[in-house]
Amino acid sequence: MVSSAFGSRFMSRLLLLSSSRAGSTGYLEHAQPLIADFIGARPAPPKRVLFIPFAGVVKTFDAYLEQVRPAFTAIGLGVDSVHQAADPQAAVHEAEAIVVGGGNTFALVKRLHETDLLEAIRQRVSDGIPYIGWSAGSNIAGPTLCTTNDMPIVEPPSFVTLGLVPFQLNPHFMAGKPPGHNGESREERLAEYLALNPGALVVALREGTALRREGDSLTLVGGLDGVAFSADGQAALAAGSRLDTLLTPGIQP
Repeated sequence: MVSSAFGSRFMSRLLLLSSSRAGSTGYLEHAQPLIADFIGARPAPPKRVLFIPFAGVVKTFDAYLEQVRPAFTAIGLGVDSVHQAADPQAAVHEAEAIVVGGGNTFALVKRLHETDLLEAIRQRVSDGIPYIGWSAGSNIAGPTLCTTNDMPIVEPPSFVTLGLVPFQLNPHFMAGKPPGHNGESREERLAEYLALNPGALVVALREGTALRREGDSLTLVGGLDGVAFSADGQAALAAGSRLDTLLTPGIQP
């Protein structure tokens, strides 16, 4: 059984970015206005965010923090990192906003289990604090990590993730495959998942786009369309469209 947070009591605020970069832009450059607008859309915007760098693999957590910090300080937000906290659980429970970076989703989920932070994050977001993720950090907002693009370089205790939305996510979506490539396309990979999980819905996000949730409202932001995949096929999700119905489990677009 997949644990989830959806329900009438759960009035979450989420910004789920497909990627840290869009095209040739700098790190989180395209995301800064989206983050600033999202964070500022409340009576008492947070002054600091808690960063979770656990998806990082080839760089240290300290280096990851320093890569992320300038994008947030540029819009007036201080950044603390959970890996530097004496008590990670307390840091999450005291956080004004939570930011989960990209990298490897399997490593991220394993480390969240090791620090016993999955339920703590879920609870804080259910309390209404903002959650921002990109790539792996967006992957884990769904019920499971099963539609990540990442290699399983480590084995987490479970594939179950935060369940902040009732559908699976697939960031970095790119349609088709280059000429001469004989491996599976993204569409084919997602079709494999849906063949064995026919009741699921997968929302695929192209780079430069994001999902923004404000309670019962869900919007696709950015200039490109998304794609919803189900066992019945696929449907385009128009850029800028409201997707509120997707927040009801079992509803297809």
